[in-house]
Amino acid sequence: MIEFWVATSNSGKVKEYERLLGEFNVALKTPQSLSSYSYPEETGTTFQENALIKAKALSAVKPNQWVFAEDSGLEVEGLNQLPGVHSARYAGQNASDAENRAKLLKMLQLRSPKNRQAAFQAVIALISPEKEQFFFSGELKGEIATKEIGQTGFGYDSIFIPQGESQTLAELGLGFKNKVSHRFLATQKMSLHLKEVMPT
Repeated sequence: MIEFWVATSNSGKVKEYERLLGEFNVALKTPQSLSSYSYPEETGTTFQENALIKAKALSAVKPNQWVFAEDSGLEVEGLNQLPGVHSARYAGQNASDAENRAKLLKMLQLRSPKNRQAAFQAVIALISPEKEQFFFSGELKGEIATKEIGQTGFGYDSIFIPQGESQTLAELGLGFKNKVSHRFLATQKMSLHLKEVMPT
C-alpha cells in the first residue's frame, strides 16, 4: 500500500477524500500523524497559489512521497466574489463554520440581497515523488439560501443551494454532494491522472 499525504487538518475534507480515493491502493496520511509539523501561512491570492504553498510545505517534510493539498472556497457574486480564498476565516482567523455562515448571510443581506449567485471553487495541487507538480480544479455553481437549512456536511453546505436544486447541500446529503461537489470534480480529474501512474 502506498502512502498518500494530504495537507489538511480538516476532518471533513479527509473523510471526503477517503471516499473519493477509495479505489486506489493508498493509505491516506495527514500531518496530524507527524510528531511535529507547522502549517504554512496561506499568503496566496488564488486557490491554486494557496494549494501549492500547502503541498510544497508537506512535500518538504515527506520527500519521495505523493503529496497533495487543496484550497477551496465560496465565491459570492453579490459580495464581489468574497469570501473566496478567505472562506475558512471569513469571520476571523479562528472563526467557526457557524460564524462564517452568519457573517456571509448578514453581509449579503446588507450589500446585495437580490443577487445570491455563488460558486464553490476547488484547486488541488499534487506533487509526485519526483517533485512534478500537477493542478486539478472543480466548480459547483448555485446560490445562497436566505437561512441555514440541513444537518449534514460542513462549512457553507447549509446555506448553499446547487444549481438546479431547491435544497441546500446539507439537506441533499453526502451521497448527493459526493457526486457533484467542486472537491469531487477536482479529485475526479486527479484520479484520472493517478490511474495512469499508480496501482489500483
